[in-house]
Amino acid sequence: MPVTASDEFMRLIKIMDELREKCPWDRKQTIHTLRHLTIEETYELVDAISANDWQGIKEELGDLLLHLVFYAKIGSEQGQFTLAEAISGVCEKLIVRHPHIYGDVKVENEEDVKQNWEKIKLKEGKKSVLGGVPKSLPSMVKAIRLQEKSKQVGFEWDNTQQVWDKVTEELNELDEAVRSGDKDKMEDELGDVFFSLVNFARFLQVDAENALERTNKKFIDRFTRMEKEAALQDKFLHDMSLEEMDALWNRIKKEPL
Repeated sequence: MPVTASDEFMRLIKIMDELREKCPWDRKQTIHTLRHLTIEETYELVDAISANDWQGIKEELGDLLLHLVFYAKIGSEQGQFTLAEAISGVCEKLIVRHPHIYGDVKVENEEDVKQNWEKIKLKEGKKSVLGGVPKSLPSMVKAIRLQEKSKQVGFEWDNTQQVWDKVTEELNELDEAVRSGDKDKMEDELGDVFFSLVNFARFLQVDAENALERTNKKFIDRFTRMEKEAALQDKFLHDMSLEEMDALWNRIKKEPL
C-alpha cells in the first residue's frame, strides 16, 4: 500500500516526541526561540514560490510543518492546547466561514465569499474588519491586506483612473512637503504615495510586493554584473567615477537578464 499523508504526519509527530525527549537542542527550544526561525523558514518558502521552484516549495512546506508540530508539542507540554485541538479549531473555523458550502448561503463569486468571511468574523467578536491584519507584517504586505479588507465593506474606488488620480494627488503633496523642507511631513507624504501606489497595483491586478521584489532581484543582478565588469578592467566600483559607473550600468541594462 502507498504511504499516505496521514501515515507521514503521524511519523512526524512521533519523531518530534523523540527529539523533544532525547535531543539537547530540541529540548531547549521555546515558542520564543523558535519565532525567528519560523520567520526565516516562511521567507524561504516565499523565495521558493517567487522562483516557481516546486522542489523548494515542497522542502520548505515540510520545514514549516515541522515548526507547527513543534509549537503544538510545546503548547501541549505547557498545558495550553493539544495538536488535535489546534487542528479541530481550524476545521471548525473553515466550516463556519464557508456557509455557502456547509450551509444554505448563496454566493455568486469570490468577492461574495470574501465579504461573507469578514461579516462572520465580526459576528465572532472581531471589533474591526482590519483586526485580523498582523501588526508585525512587512509594511507593503500590510498595506495590501488593509486595502483588501476595507474593500469587503465597500470602502473602494470605482475605477483605476480614480486611483491614479489619487496617486497624482499624493505625489503633488509630497512635492510640496519636499519644498517645505519638513522631514516629518516628507515621511508622512511619502508613505501616502507608497500606499496609493499599492492601491493602484491592486487595481491593475499586479502583486505590488512581487513587483518590488522583481526590481530588487533585477538590481542585484545588474549591480553584481557591474562589479564583475569592473573587475575585468582591474578596477573596483569605488575607484570609478559616477559617470563611468552610469555608462556601465546603461550598457548592462541593454543586455538580457
